[in-house]
Amino acid sequence: MNTPILIITDEIAQAVSEGRPVVALETTIVSHGMPYPQNIETARLLEDTIREAGAVPATIAILDGKIHVGISDQQLEFLGTSKDIVKASRRDLPAVFAQKLHAATTVATTMICADMAGIRIFATGGVGGVHRGAQQSFDISADLQELARTDVAVISAGSKSILDLTLTMEYLETMGVPVLGYRTDELPAFYTRTSGLQVDYRIDTPQEAAAILHAKWDNGLHGGVMITNPIPEAFAMDKQVIDAAIEQALADAADAHIEGKRVTPFLLDRVKELTSGDSLAANIALVQHNALTAAEIAQAYWRD
Repeated sequence: MNTPILIITDEIAQAVSEGRPVVALETTIVSHGMPYPQNIETARLLEDTIREAGAVPATIAILDGKIHVGISDQQLEFLGTSKDIVKASRRDLPAVFAQKLHAATTVATTMICADMAGIRIFATGGVGGVHRGAQQSFDISADLQELARTDVAVISAGSKSILDLTLTMEYLETMGVPVLGYRTDELPAFYTRTSGLQVDYRIDTPQEAAAILHAKWDNGLHGGVMITNPIPEAFAMDKQVIDAAIEQALADAADAHIEGKRVTPFLLDRVKELTSGDSLAANIALVQHNALTAAEIAQAYWRD
């Protein structure tokens, strides 16, 4: 299964070949999404959560220009402490490969790499979307295009509430991406369980999720599926508090002329400061919850 550009650990390669459940994990959360040491601790927590639920974790990164599906503790520590890590989306991959760079994988790139490795289920925190003010800036995450083209199911707490969620849902509809609500009728908004927006279809069990994935891919309907999984109620933040923090962070980003791929890391860090760290605790809780749900869906998918 390995190629000159793709290195898969023996454990993951064997699990995929035997049809056992595997869950992909991204590394942008390690290199760009959380401070040290919480980034390393969270990455290990996610792997442990997936293993305890009966699936195999596949943390994905690019090191020396090669895709690694499954990384060592030493490689994880490097990704979490080095300042020389590219935040790689689809457009970055040719240069990252050719120049043998180190890169953390975004949602889009993790989907690409998981698909190459034969992994169909991927757990993350939140999916990128249409940025506020996109009518002027045209700032739309490449995650949405990847969801339209790549056969991977993404389990997340919805799109980050720093985005324009209404336009994100409209874009996903246009691109033909099903948005499923796991035990919810309403799109979760990352830090909060509700957004006021309806999902396309509600599902209540891993088996229902697996049935939809099989019905899509087994019939040649290519592209991803967005499975939204609300943050556990105990960790959900007050909507007024988080909305006020986001508005302040957006204003600060505009004042500092933050643009492009720097926007999301800046906003998440600023929101963490404005909420005295509460948003970081919520982020960790929701991504662990997504990892557990993804492991359960992976088991159901491979069992069918």
